Amino acid sequence: MKAIVHQKYGLPDVLEFVEIEKPAPKDDEVLIKVRASSVNAAEWHGMTGLPISRLLGGGLFKPKDIRLGVDFSGVVERLGKDRTDFKIGDEVFGARSGAYAEFVSVKNIIIPKPKNISFEEAASVPTAAITALQGLRDYGKIQAGQKVLINGASGGVGTFAIQIAKAFNTEVTAVCSTKNVEMAKSLGADFVIDYSKQDFTLLDKKFDLILDIAGTKSWREYKRIMKPEAQYVIVGAQKSTGLIGPLKHVIKIKLSAWREKIKPAFFIAKFDKADMTLLKEMLESGAVKACVEKVYPLEKTADAMRRFGEGHVQGKIVIRM
Repeated sequence: MKAIVHQKYGLPDVLEFVEIEKPAPKDDEVLIKVRASSVNAAEWHGMTGLPISRLLGGGLFKPKDIRLGVDFSGVVERLGKDRTDFKIGDEVFGARSGAYAEFVSVKNIIIPKPKNISFEEAASVPTAAITALQGLRDYGKIQAGQKVLINGASGGVGTFAIQIAKAFNTEVTAVCSTKNVEMAKSLGADFVIDYSKQDFTLLDKKFDLILDIAGTKSWREYKRIMKPEAQYVIVGAQKSTGLIGPLKHVIKIKLSAWREKIKPAFFIAKFDKADMTLLKEMLESGAVKACVEKVYPLEKTADAMRRFGEGHVQGKIVIRM
């Protein structure tokens, strides 16, 4: 089968479009003919070998796993003998390492694809939407009626976060660049701030929850617009390069707030079948929709990664098999 691999760390030029062995499903696995995948920060860090936290688990000098990609959508090709929950031909989506390939064998994170969305849209969902959901619900303790601010509202996580926060019946303020203002409004944001024209930390408003995806402000600045019992959740940072990447922002915030009553939360999303099922229901009902900026063919994955590396992506970059 055709797949994308990388034998060394580096920029997108290290990616190779090659022929590798097609996986055979174990007894408890499902073989998927992949129709689409998508690009997340995890793939970028896995490719470049940065930050160092990725190196510790992914191979110090070269990648332990030469494959890339996690999110997938596709069609059930074959079933392990113990799997009775799917049938051949079922349309599904989920998460499994090595998804930048024509086939992937999956055990756990796989559920039926919503019938009202495309394979490309479905492939954009798992990592970004799970991150938004868990950040808001589990770490942000989101409640109806709250005022929520999302800094970095136009990327993969941000576009889902706007919609999920609205589904919880909150007032959402989205922070993004000029070109993304209309998109943020179309996703349901009650207020949209163009950071190039206005400093959102000088607003005459206090928030119950801040989801910090962009990581562009200091703790002192964020504190100005937080209620005394507010929740502050870090998802990413503007500069995800260097030896520790976004962890630099996390460390600075944590050190600045160590004496504060408000304790900043930083997390790495965990794939959960129940959460995927909830997101499926939200997609089916129309409460949430996927935002795809551009779709690239598998052989152009390097171009897809270059676009991701440029930043300011509107929603998600998708790879079609």
